[in-house]
Amino acid sequence: MNIRTLLSQYVSHAMQAAGIPAECPPIIAPSKKAGFGDYQANGAMGAAKAMKAKPRDIAQQIVEQLGSNDDFNQMVSNIDIAGPGFINITLAPEWLSNEISAINQDTNLGIHTDTTETIVVDYSSPNLAKEMHVGHLRSTIIGDAIVRTLEFQGHQVIRQNHVGDWGTQFGMLIAELEEQLQEGESASLALKDLESFYQSSKKHFDESESFADKARDYVVKLQSGDESVLALWQQFREVSLTHSQEIYDALNVTLTPNDIYGESAYNQDLAPLVEELKQQGLATEDQGAQVVFLEEMADKDGNPSPVIIQKQGGGFLYATTDLASLRYRSNTLNADRILYFIDARQSLHMQQVFTVARKAKFVKENVSLEHHAFGTMMGNDGKPFKTRTGGTVKLADLLVEATERAQKLVADKNPELSPSECAEIARKVGIGAVKYADLSKTRTNDYVFNWETMLSFEGNTAPYLQYAYTRIKSIFRKAAEQTSIDVHTLSSSISLQETAELALAIKTLQFSEVIEQTSREAYPHLLCTYLYDLAGIFMRFYEQCPILKEGVSSDTQKSRLQLSLAVANTLHTGLSLLGIETMEKM
Repeated sequence: MNIRTLLSQYVSHAMQAAGIPAECPPIIAPSKKAGFGDYQANGAMGAAKAMKAKPRDIAQQIVEQLGSNDDFNQMVSNIDIAGPGFINITLAPEWLSNEISAINQDTNLGIHTDTTETIVVDYSSPNLAKEMHVGHLRSTIIGDAIVRTLEFQGHQVIRQNHVGDWGTQFGMLIAELEEQLQEGESASLALKDLESFYQSSKKHFDESESFADKARDYVVKLQSGDESVLALWQQFREVSLTHSQEIYDALNVTLTPNDIYGESAYNQDLAPLVEELKQQGLATEDQGAQVVFLEEMADKDGNPSPVIIQKQGGGFLYATTDLASLRYRSNTLNADRILYFIDARQSLHMQQVFTVARKAKFVKENVSLEHHAFGTMMGNDGKPFKTRTGGTVKLADLLVEATERAQKLVADKNPELSPSECAEIARKVGIGAVKYADLSKTRTNDYVFNWETMLSFEGNTAPYLQYAYTRIKSIFRKAAEQTSIDVHTLSSSISLQETAELALAIKTLQFSEVIEQTSREAYPHLLCTYLYDLAGIFMRFYEQCPILKEGVSSDTQKSRLQLSLAVANTLHTGLSLLGIETMEKM
């Protein structure tokens, strides 16, 4: 159930019944000021302009039509016109009570999508030649949050982890692996530290001409399908993917080995794809390379934007592979939407690839191609986040440090916890803090990584929201101890009379609106902001509306406990969609 959608439908029908053109939208939004209802319909101004009439007169006609709608009148307790033609709508407490009861009986909290889509999401995509580092964090966790949200709505989501598992550097890496294996080393041990292995192979390549020749030869053999070289490549690939999977598991990310569809998967399609572009007259030879010139993306001087799809020596590029992947995702996976979570530095590249794919008809006409760019994680010095020595921060090391810092924090706050309880809570708090600090920022912006801020139990942080959830769960435990009330089996009526109760009910029911916007715009921070606001409104409700205090009637207790249950379920679900775990106590 989506309040905004429901009101939009009612007001749209009323506007049409009043003779207002269908192209005039109702413009429904939550009211921003107390005393102006819970929602406002602001479409009268636009309609008045189109009809050359007074806005208040148009608003009055809409209100009169709404008055004859029985369903609308059950939903709303008051409606009035303010200012030049704003229609203020106050929701009926009885209707809100019924909706809260309904979502308490629904594991999906009332969120059910009528029209589902097949949505392909490209995210994480590490280079298997190197260990995952902080640069992979944003794509991985932002993509995963959106994937979870889309699946929660009922869409068929196909994860695509487009790993970098092909290219010239693999000749060097395979040659190095072969030499270490010949010295009796196992593949898993040789590749235990991918960063060191890469540096060792690069040093070998730079200092030994014979090794460099061998590496170049292995590139040719790899690309031509030589069995022995492919076997070495497969060993390297499997060990590297195991490293990545360990990170995904630690991060509580839903990617699995089944989601891997790397660059190598498109090898057989690259030459035919270039040939098709040539036949269509889109690709032309330029200085020995095959290039598509895009007039649509010409610079200010009128020079078309060049997209190289085959190098002079016959090699293919990222653009070629990305075009092949688009063709596969549109025509084989039958995607309605294709979402890419790749940093903002690739914006031009993605725009070029999308433009070529559409011109060449490699994708279906109605498929939505979306690049959801994100900024950079910065250090306190305002520069990209690095180690103290200036090196790249390994993601595995970052997650270990997060858990260690959280463990000290949790132990200080609750020394009564057993070592195993403390360790488990610290893992959830530490990993959750790192993820939420990122997800709560507008993804298109850079953000500063700060341990103290992200691990704080105050403000818009994961620990604050995890604590808010445990606080509600502790109320349920006390209710069971003091009154023998099990909130999960309550089915008595809910009565919303106090202002704080009504505000909390409305905020809770706005969850579906936020989920819809988050999945449509691919902005996880919208969900973060909502959860933070919800937790804050609950805290105010708890202060103003006692639940278990002496003198509170049993009916009021049961009513407020059920409202609290709806909040707890919403917090738990919302954090889960962000990939953040909750706990019963902290």
